[in-house]
Formats: sequence, structure tokens, C-alpha cells
Amino acid sequence: MTRKRRRLYVVIGAMVLLSAATALVIGAFRDNLVFFFSPTELVENSIAVGQRIRIGGLVEDGSFVRDEDGLTVHFSITDLNRNIPVSYRGILPSLFREGQGVIVQGRLENSDHFIADEVMAKHDENYMPPEVADALKKSGKWKGKPE
Repeated sequence: MTRKRRRLYVVIGAMVLLSAATALVIGAFRDNLVFFFSPTELVENSIAVGQRIRIGGLVEDGSFVRDEDGLTVHFSITDLNRNIPVSYRGILPSLFREGQGVIVQGRLENSDHFIADEVMAKHDENYMPPEVADALKKSGKWKGKPE
């Protein structure tokens, strides 16, 4: 085997290894990537059922219901244009309440119901998650502090 041919094989082997490493990194990113949507964006975009996403907005007043088991809760998240019903089984954050900003992470059960496996509530009375504030500003119904 000549030196040129050996060098060619080494370069081709390095390219194959680099391509495989790149594919593995991109696959890992894709598996861990979670997109954020407001209820209006969720309805407007075609999101695949079962895809892991985050939804943010306000907990709709009067929508909170706790099941008899004490752990399962149902509520709606709204961006003041549209709302999406959410079910969650677990312990809610102590700051969770109706009318406050919240982000839930989980999967769409069907096109109009969301199963959450994580609920994140704001951490003080002046804070609104940036994604939620942006969604409410886009809806034209933002009533928070002016920037």
C-alpha cells in the first residue's frame, strides 16, 4: 500500500468517525430539546400528540379541580385568548394558585388535553416567567408592569 493510499484511508476513517460523533450529538440534543408554547400557539401549530413540550400561561380562574385521590388535579392554562385543559398527578408547588403564571411540562394526550409531569409556578408575586409574559403581550392582553 502506498503512502498516498494509506493517508486517504486515514482521512476517510476520520471523516466517518467525525460524522458518527456529530450524529450522536445531534440525536442527544433532539431527545432533550423541549419547546415552549402558549395555548394559542399550541392550537395554531400542528404539534404531534405525545411530543414533549412546555406550555405557559395563567391558571384560569375557576378551573382548578382536585380528584378524590388527593394527588390528581385538573386545571386550564390560558393566555387570555385560548385555553388548554391540563391534568397533573403529583404535589403542586406551594405558590400554585388560580390567576397566576405557570409553566407545565409534559405531553399532549390529544389535540385538546395536556398531561403534565412537571408544574413550575412563579417564585414571588412580582415575577412572571418571561415566556408567559411574552405570550400574554402577543395576545394584547398583558396587564403587568410596563417595561
